[in-house]
Amino acid sequence: MAKSRALLAALGGLAMGAAGVQAMTIPRSSSHTKILRQVEDVQDEYDYVIVGGGTAGLTVADRLTESGEYTVLVIERGLFGNDSSVNNVSGGSQAYQNSSLSFNFPSVPQVNLGNRVTGVVGGVMLGGSSGVNGMQVHRPQKADIDRWGSYFGPCSEWNWDNLLPYFRKSWRLHPPTPEMVEQFNIKYDTSYWGGEDDGGIHASFPTFHWPFMRAQMDAFADIEGIEFPVDSGAGDPGAFWYPASFEPTQVRRSFAMSEYWAGKGNARDNYETILGHRVVRVLFEDEEAVGVEYVDSNSRDTSQARTVRARKEVIIAAGTIYTPQVLQASGIGPRPVLERAGIDVLVDLPGVGANFQDHPLGAQALFYFTNWNFSPNPSDLQSNATFRALAEAEFAANRTGPLMIASGNAAAFLPFPVVAPERFEAIAAAYEAQDPAAYLHEGADETVVAGYQAQKSRLADALRSMDAANYNLFIRGSQMEGSVVYLHPLSRGTIEINATDPYFGTPVVDYRALSNPADIDIQVEFIRFTRRYFTETRLAQYGPIEFSPGAQVTSDEALRQAVRSQVSPTTFHPVGTAAMMPRELGGVVDENLLVYGVEKLSVIDASIQPELPGAYTQQPVYAVAEKAADLIKERA
Repeated sequence: MAKSRALLAALGGLAMGAAGVQAMTIPRSSSHTKILRQVEDVQDEYDYVIVGGGTAGLTVADRLTESGEYTVLVIERGLFGNDSSVNNVSGGSQAYQNSSLSFNFPSVPQVNLGNRVTGVVGGVMLGGSSGVNGMQVHRPQKADIDRWGSYFGPCSEWNWDNLLPYFRKSWRLHPPTPEMVEQFNIKYDTSYWGGEDDGGIHASFPTFHWPFMRAQMDAFADIEGIEFPVDSGAGDPGAFWYPASFEPTQVRRSFAMSEYWAGKGNARDNYETILGHRVVRVLFEDEEAVGVEYVDSNSRDTSQARTVRARKEVIIAAGTIYTPQVLQASGIGPRPVLERAGIDVLVDLPGVGANFQDHPLGAQALFYFTNWNFSPNPSDLQSNATFRALAEAEFAANRTGPLMIASGNAAAFLPFPVVAPERFEAIAAAYEAQDPAAYLHEGADETVVAGYQAQKSRLADALRSMDAANYNLFIRGSQMEGSVVYLHPLSRGTIEINATDPYFGTPVVDYRALSNPADIDIQVEFIRFTRRYFTETRLAQYGPIEFSPGAQVTSDEALRQAVRSQVSPTTFHPVGTAAMMPRELGGVVDENLLVYGVEKLSVIDASIQPELPGAYTQQPVYAVAEKAADLIKERA
């Protein structure tokens, strides 16, 4: 797990302990929903049963219950995690260190990373990963969302224009102060956001930034082709400032639990939540979902399972990692996988668990500035006791200062032609010419291959486009910089049920990192571009010295080896394992998010995203969930 812990540190978090759900204090009451304190309190039947009380699950539950017309039960395997590690904004992702709030288990060894394993990490608590993430609030490019709908043809409603109202609905923007706008040249446009009183998640700017960040952001203007969008939510690539998901008055994390579950006024008699329980499988009569079977989270015995029925629909929101397990355990998935696990096949759906993607971190050139003349700087929080004490006093008194910075608020999301102006066409053409089955998992079904062929043609176009971002460099005003995230990896992994322990064993997660060789070629160009940014812009005056992989590493093969040694296959942004695509393209759900081959079963979490967005996944999950709620109500 060493690589996983190093990544958490890179993202502003702390190392995480062993996984598991520990006992936590559950509030005696809620302003919004009734917490069921014992399983005997669960009713026999509800209109909707939602599997998972995470980011998507709580958003949809809130919207389905607000009219009072429908009854909803949320079943969440974690517990109530509204503690200091969740609410502490400083550093961004400190909640990952609390083992009661997250799962963390090893992937299979990654062949192309020297057989390294990596930690598979996500939130296990009411609010899910929205309660443990780094709080960075980016929005995808317009082209990303338009690609999602393109798999269904030109008339699909899954496009930027139709999803933008849901992006607005799920966020309430608190603009930066005029002083911060002037000092750092921050651009924003409130028309892309909900207002401060419109509900949804708080999106706030800190009232302090490290002085060097202005120089770092201005340096992007020295590179041809880099734009500065009018707002981080405008759907355009470029360099921009963006908010973080915290409530600005108390400076506390704003997430699905705090805003969609606890923050909605009076309790609703039609909305119940049971914590500390996990769904084992969905129950069917013929091919119609009629309920679920669930157990205590600490149980490993299906004979102890209870059932609850759903009159209208079972809604799966277990997350990209665990949604495939629930579907496969229910008899929905690739026939060979189910038969190995001894699961009766209800629907042979090869796309369940295929098409697995995550944003890799690591193909980077790290620099240290020798001519440093900026004070204060981030290292002062650790190295200067006086500065730390002053920062803590300022935060305690006024909720201002450097301790209100989460994982950062400025970054570049850049098109590949900007990153590799001399090489992008050759790389895109070589990728486009690949056999679509050549680098997929062994035995990939013909529908999964067809789906990847459809993705491949679109992603090759994206590699050539100035409207799509592939490269992400996030900055923090530090003396050491250069961390890069790869936004549209071309390799595809798999998640399969554990054949020897299908109901309770952790899923078998294979990122298949760098299995497509084009990913290496692209990330070699990332290293070269990062060097250009630090050494051929105004940042050169600060004496940048490359310490990884080292300025002497210049040949193609040496840079490829650097990529293999640096890359971590995850920034904890998994998507794609129940993809919204046509069934003949390996899809799992249709445009209404209903699972193919059965009735009254939907999936609403990040697993439905057919491709990674050119930004982090927090905003898209909320927007998709808001749209999902409307789709579900329309068919009620």
